[in-house]
Amino acid sequence: MRFHTLHTDIAPPPRFTYPMCYEPHPLCLMAADEVQRHIAQASEWREEAGHGKMFGVLVAAAPDGTLGYLAAYSGQLGGRNDWPFFVPAVFDILCPGGHFKTREAEITDINHRIAQLEAGADRAGAAERLDHLRRKCEAEEAGYRLCMAEAKRRRDELRAGGADEESLRRQSQHMKAELRRMKKRHAALMAEAAGDVAEACREAEELKARRRQMSDELQAWIFSQFRMLNALGQQRDLNDIFAAETGGAPPSGAGECCAPKLLQYAYSHALRPLCMAEFWWGESPRAEVRRHLNYYPACRGKCLPILKHMLQGLDVDPDPLEGDDGGRLQTIYEDGHIAVVDKPAGMLSVPGRTGRRSVADVLRMKWGDGAEPLVAHRLDMDTSGLLVVAKSPGDLRLLQRQFEGRSVKKRYIALVDAPHISPPEGRISLPLRPDPLDRPRQVVDRQQGREAVTYYRVMAERDGRVRLELHPLTGRTHQLRVHCAHPDGLNAPIVGDALYGQRAERLCLHAESIEFCHPATGQAMSFRSEAPF
Repeated sequence: MRFHTLHTDIAPPPRFTYPMCYEPHPLCLMAADEVQRHIAQASEWREEAGHGKMFGVLVAAAPDGTLGYLAAYSGQLGGRNDWPFFVPAVFDILCPGGHFKTREAEITDINHRIAQLEAGADRAGAAERLDHLRRKCEAEEAGYRLCMAEAKRRRDELRAGGADEESLRRQSQHMKAELRRMKKRHAALMAEAAGDVAEACREAEELKARRRQMSDELQAWIFSQFRMLNALGQQRDLNDIFAAETGGAPPSGAGECCAPKLLQYAYSHALRPLCMAEFWWGESPRAEVRRHLNYYPACRGKCLPILKHMLQGLDVDPDPLEGDDGGRLQTIYEDGHIAVVDKPAGMLSVPGRTGRRSVADVLRMKWGDGAEPLVAHRLDMDTSGLLVVAKSPGDLRLLQRQFEGRSVKKRYIALVDAPHISPPEGRISLPLRPDPLDRPRQVVDRQQGREAVTYYRVMAERDGRVRLELHPLTGRTHQLRVHCAHPDGLNAPIVGDALYGQRAERLCLHAESIEFCHPATGQAMSFRSEAPF
């Protein structure tokens, strides 16, 4: 049974969930609770799910008006796409005897042949002979150079004794010519031996090229089989969707997340989608921050282009990020070179892709006369607090040098979801990089990430939450949010952090104070704001 009836008096929402930013509807919470009980009882794959898996629910109405829900998991579970409680994959690449499995077996055979060739006696023998010949030639040339040096010493002695100069010069020229002939012979021998190595590698390289071609063709074929529906009855495959939305190919795993699976099944079975939510079950990945039973938006890299197509024909909630700009911007200092403003939570620092107002927009209107406010550093849209703005490119450069040199002192206040933080003060160093498939989310990457360092100190502990002061030494995107939430950091997400913790009325992170030198006068400047939480 894929459509599970809900027995409740809770009224459905007037519009469908905006999947990239939402508060789960009570019907979704009810459905998710049933799914979580099912997961807890599923002995076949419960342990695997406990290592971390995204699940989703979609509440829908059947043609006869019956209210129920669908459930899904992202990717595969227990090596299967077809567990009966959940909706199936949009396209089951694991179907035995299908095109994917057949081509996959052919690629596997090529992999085995490449491994045999690369470890084979012919290739190893040819490489060993080339290495032996190289060392032999180098030794022979080195020995002959020593002979040449000794001959030169004797010639110098003969010259000092009055020997015939012409005879000595001919001897020198003969030995130099012999060295050139020796090098030429060695080069020919080395070329022949290198040719043997290349011949031994040729088949492996040809097979690698064939493998790349087959893999690319198979991936494109898979995406062509994901034919996604929308509420208007229109159908487009993933290759077409991503070419139109991003100008490129779909990323690996596109179409296998919860949201596309749920909508596809609903449309295919004449169910009317009402609301949707996705939650994480189990352990957090090492790089990302995911918390057991927390709700998360659909990912932007894989899902957003698909959902833009699939939601057509539905009455969908508006994107809350395109709504209210967060409140009034306060200027707490201004002169002919800079301004220091107190940004409300919900306002962008600089113009973004939506129509939402930014600090730069507000100041441009306020200053007039073609003024161009230049924001010297950034605060996340959901972070409130002090922001320094330059009035000229020269002032901006001087301010940015201070940020780059780490001479600017910044102090943030945060409220985190934890009853206690131990030790009460310390240093966090977790390197960060963007998640290319789910921007602006950041992940911890100890190989490719950029250094990010934060100092923290506990200010107070009350009502199961801790108030912290945070001092970022570096200025990476979402640095404080990840350092607080990540298990290798404080393991205590900031209250209201929808990306790394749980949504609340606001993100409780405030840039409380900043110290820097005035770009024109060099005077030390210090500003402070009161935290609004």
